[in-house]
Amino acid sequence: MLKLSYSEYVLETGTDEAGRGCLSGPVVAAAVILPENFTHDFLNDSKQLSEKKRQELKPYIEKHAVAYGVAFINNEEVDKINVLQASITGMHRAIKQLTTQPEFIIVDGNKFKPYQKIPHQTIIKGDAKFMSIAAASILAKTYRDEYMEKIHLEYPQYNWKKNKGYPTKEHRNAIREFGITPYHRKTFKLLPEQFKLKL
Repeated sequence: MLKLSYSEYVLETGTDEAGRGCLSGPVVAAAVILPENFTHDFLNDSKQLSEKKRQELKPYIEKHAVAYGVAFINNEEVDKINVLQASITGMHRAIKQLTTQPEFIIVDGNKFKPYQKIPHQTIIKGDAKFMSIAAASILAKTYRDEYMEKIHLEYPQYNWKKNKGYPTKEHRNAIREFGITPYHRKTFKLLPEQFKLKL
């Protein structure tokens, strides 16, 4: 059972990101402040939910949240600042978009940099423990999936509408066959043999 909040503060925002482990596309982060009376029957960590349930939850979260923000860090910026910094930067940008200033921030994972002077707490597997982080994980994932489906139309041979840019065998085979696109992260190990020396 997910808890509504971690701190004593009323305006607590949960934040999470999607797409860290992908070979292509952006890292997308979201931040959500939920009202004190928020409930939902199957709200959970986005990874535990079917795509259909995530799509059902997205408008519900957007409608009932006190405030929410979603930020995209594109693949070029990921390459420039590295994926961990991209995640933290994305979360900061998502929090900045909130129309209501949070009094406390809870973060999925164990890495974060202070945002302004707002107190925060990192929580391992926070998306499976707290509603606001779970809600943020759902928004980050659904917004990112929609984006990947859109760019799939430009480069259908990589099947991003299915693999969403993750390193599946099919995705890697397409990179072998067709090379990379402007959406691929060049600092990532795109192919397992990339760093093997041919002696």
